[in-house]
Amino acid sequence: MTDLSATPFNPEFSPGAYNAVNTCLRIQPGEKVTVITDNANREIAASIVKELQKLGSPFHTFVLEELADRPLDHLPGEIAADMETSQVSIFAVKVQTNELKSRMEMTDIVNRRRMRHAHMVNITPEIMVEGMRADFNKVDALSKKVIDIVTRAEYITAQNPAGTDLVAEMNPNYKWIKTSGIISPDKWGNLPGGEIFTTPGEVNGTYVVDGVVGDYLCEKYPDLKHQPLTIRMKANRITEVFSENKTLEKEFWDYTHTDENSDLVGEFAIGTNIELKRICGNILQDEKFPGLHIAFGNPYGHHTGAPWYSCTHIDVVGTQFDIWVDGRQIMQKGRFLIEV
Repeated sequence: MTDLSATPFNPEFSPGAYNAVNTCLRIQPGEKVTVITDNANREIAASIVKELQKLGSPFHTFVLEELADRPLDHLPGEIAADMETSQVSIFAVKVQTNELKSRMEMTDIVNRRRMRHAHMVNITPEIMVEGMRADFNKVDALSKKVIDIVTRAEYITAQNPAGTDLVAEMNPNYKWIKTSGIISPDKWGNLPGGEIFTTPGEVNGTYVVDGVVGDYLCEKYPDLKHQPLTIRMKANRITEVFSENKTLEKEFWDYTHTDENSDLVGEFAIGTNIELKRICGNILQDEKFPGLHIAFGNPYGHHTGAPWYSCTHIDVVGTQFDIWVDGRQIMQKGRFLIEV
């Protein structure tokens, strides 16, 4: 365990840290918290620790580099053991290549114990003073309205000026999940929050990524506006990928062919964080940007009900979407046509 209580941090982080502890996780003074961070995010973790101290909640803090070599092969045992006695966990870490397995081991504990978990993967100072300052109660209210509409949907179609044109057939056996920033035991959530998602029945068509791609590729390719990635899909699987950036093209293709299900559309999602005004080049925040995003690989079947599995999961984000739910338009050029 590490003591970060004396670690100095930018006071501009405090509103976002307050939001995380009090608004999003709604931690109570008697609840024990496991805080997981790394050397890159000590200051951000220190701002969160300060809010826990103000609240009076017991907590233990762990810095990954002090427990194991990076990239992590597995979740360190000390962290796993501490999580077994906590009601809440916070993960504020800059991830490295091939660490997804260790994160899945962590979320397996979260799911089994029904912990409230804030997943702040690749959190940055920029996000702490932007996305983490959102009015998450307002985002949650919109998310509830959108999920009420899509839950009954048979088909969702989407287009954008970059060239996206797809149709998704919904599977009524798969559940829609709301991760609006208000985190409950039913589903751990990324922070900043602001999305609803499911596993689709089948997606056909084209998705043009003119925003960002996820996982460790996000840091390498933070802005695809001028060299977008085009993904063609048939029967829910990738059939073709191309971009002027041939290195990205190959890396994305290789990532989405890691195992037999890595090229399946595992997540079909609508970003609902209307407080966000731009793509910042970080998937943690950008996947909450108003619009449609999808992910290939792991479908989070524990939550959605999808019966298959993949060891990979990578999101892709585009911009300026028009979205129709069973013919009803709910978004035009990235703006919701729904009153909040």
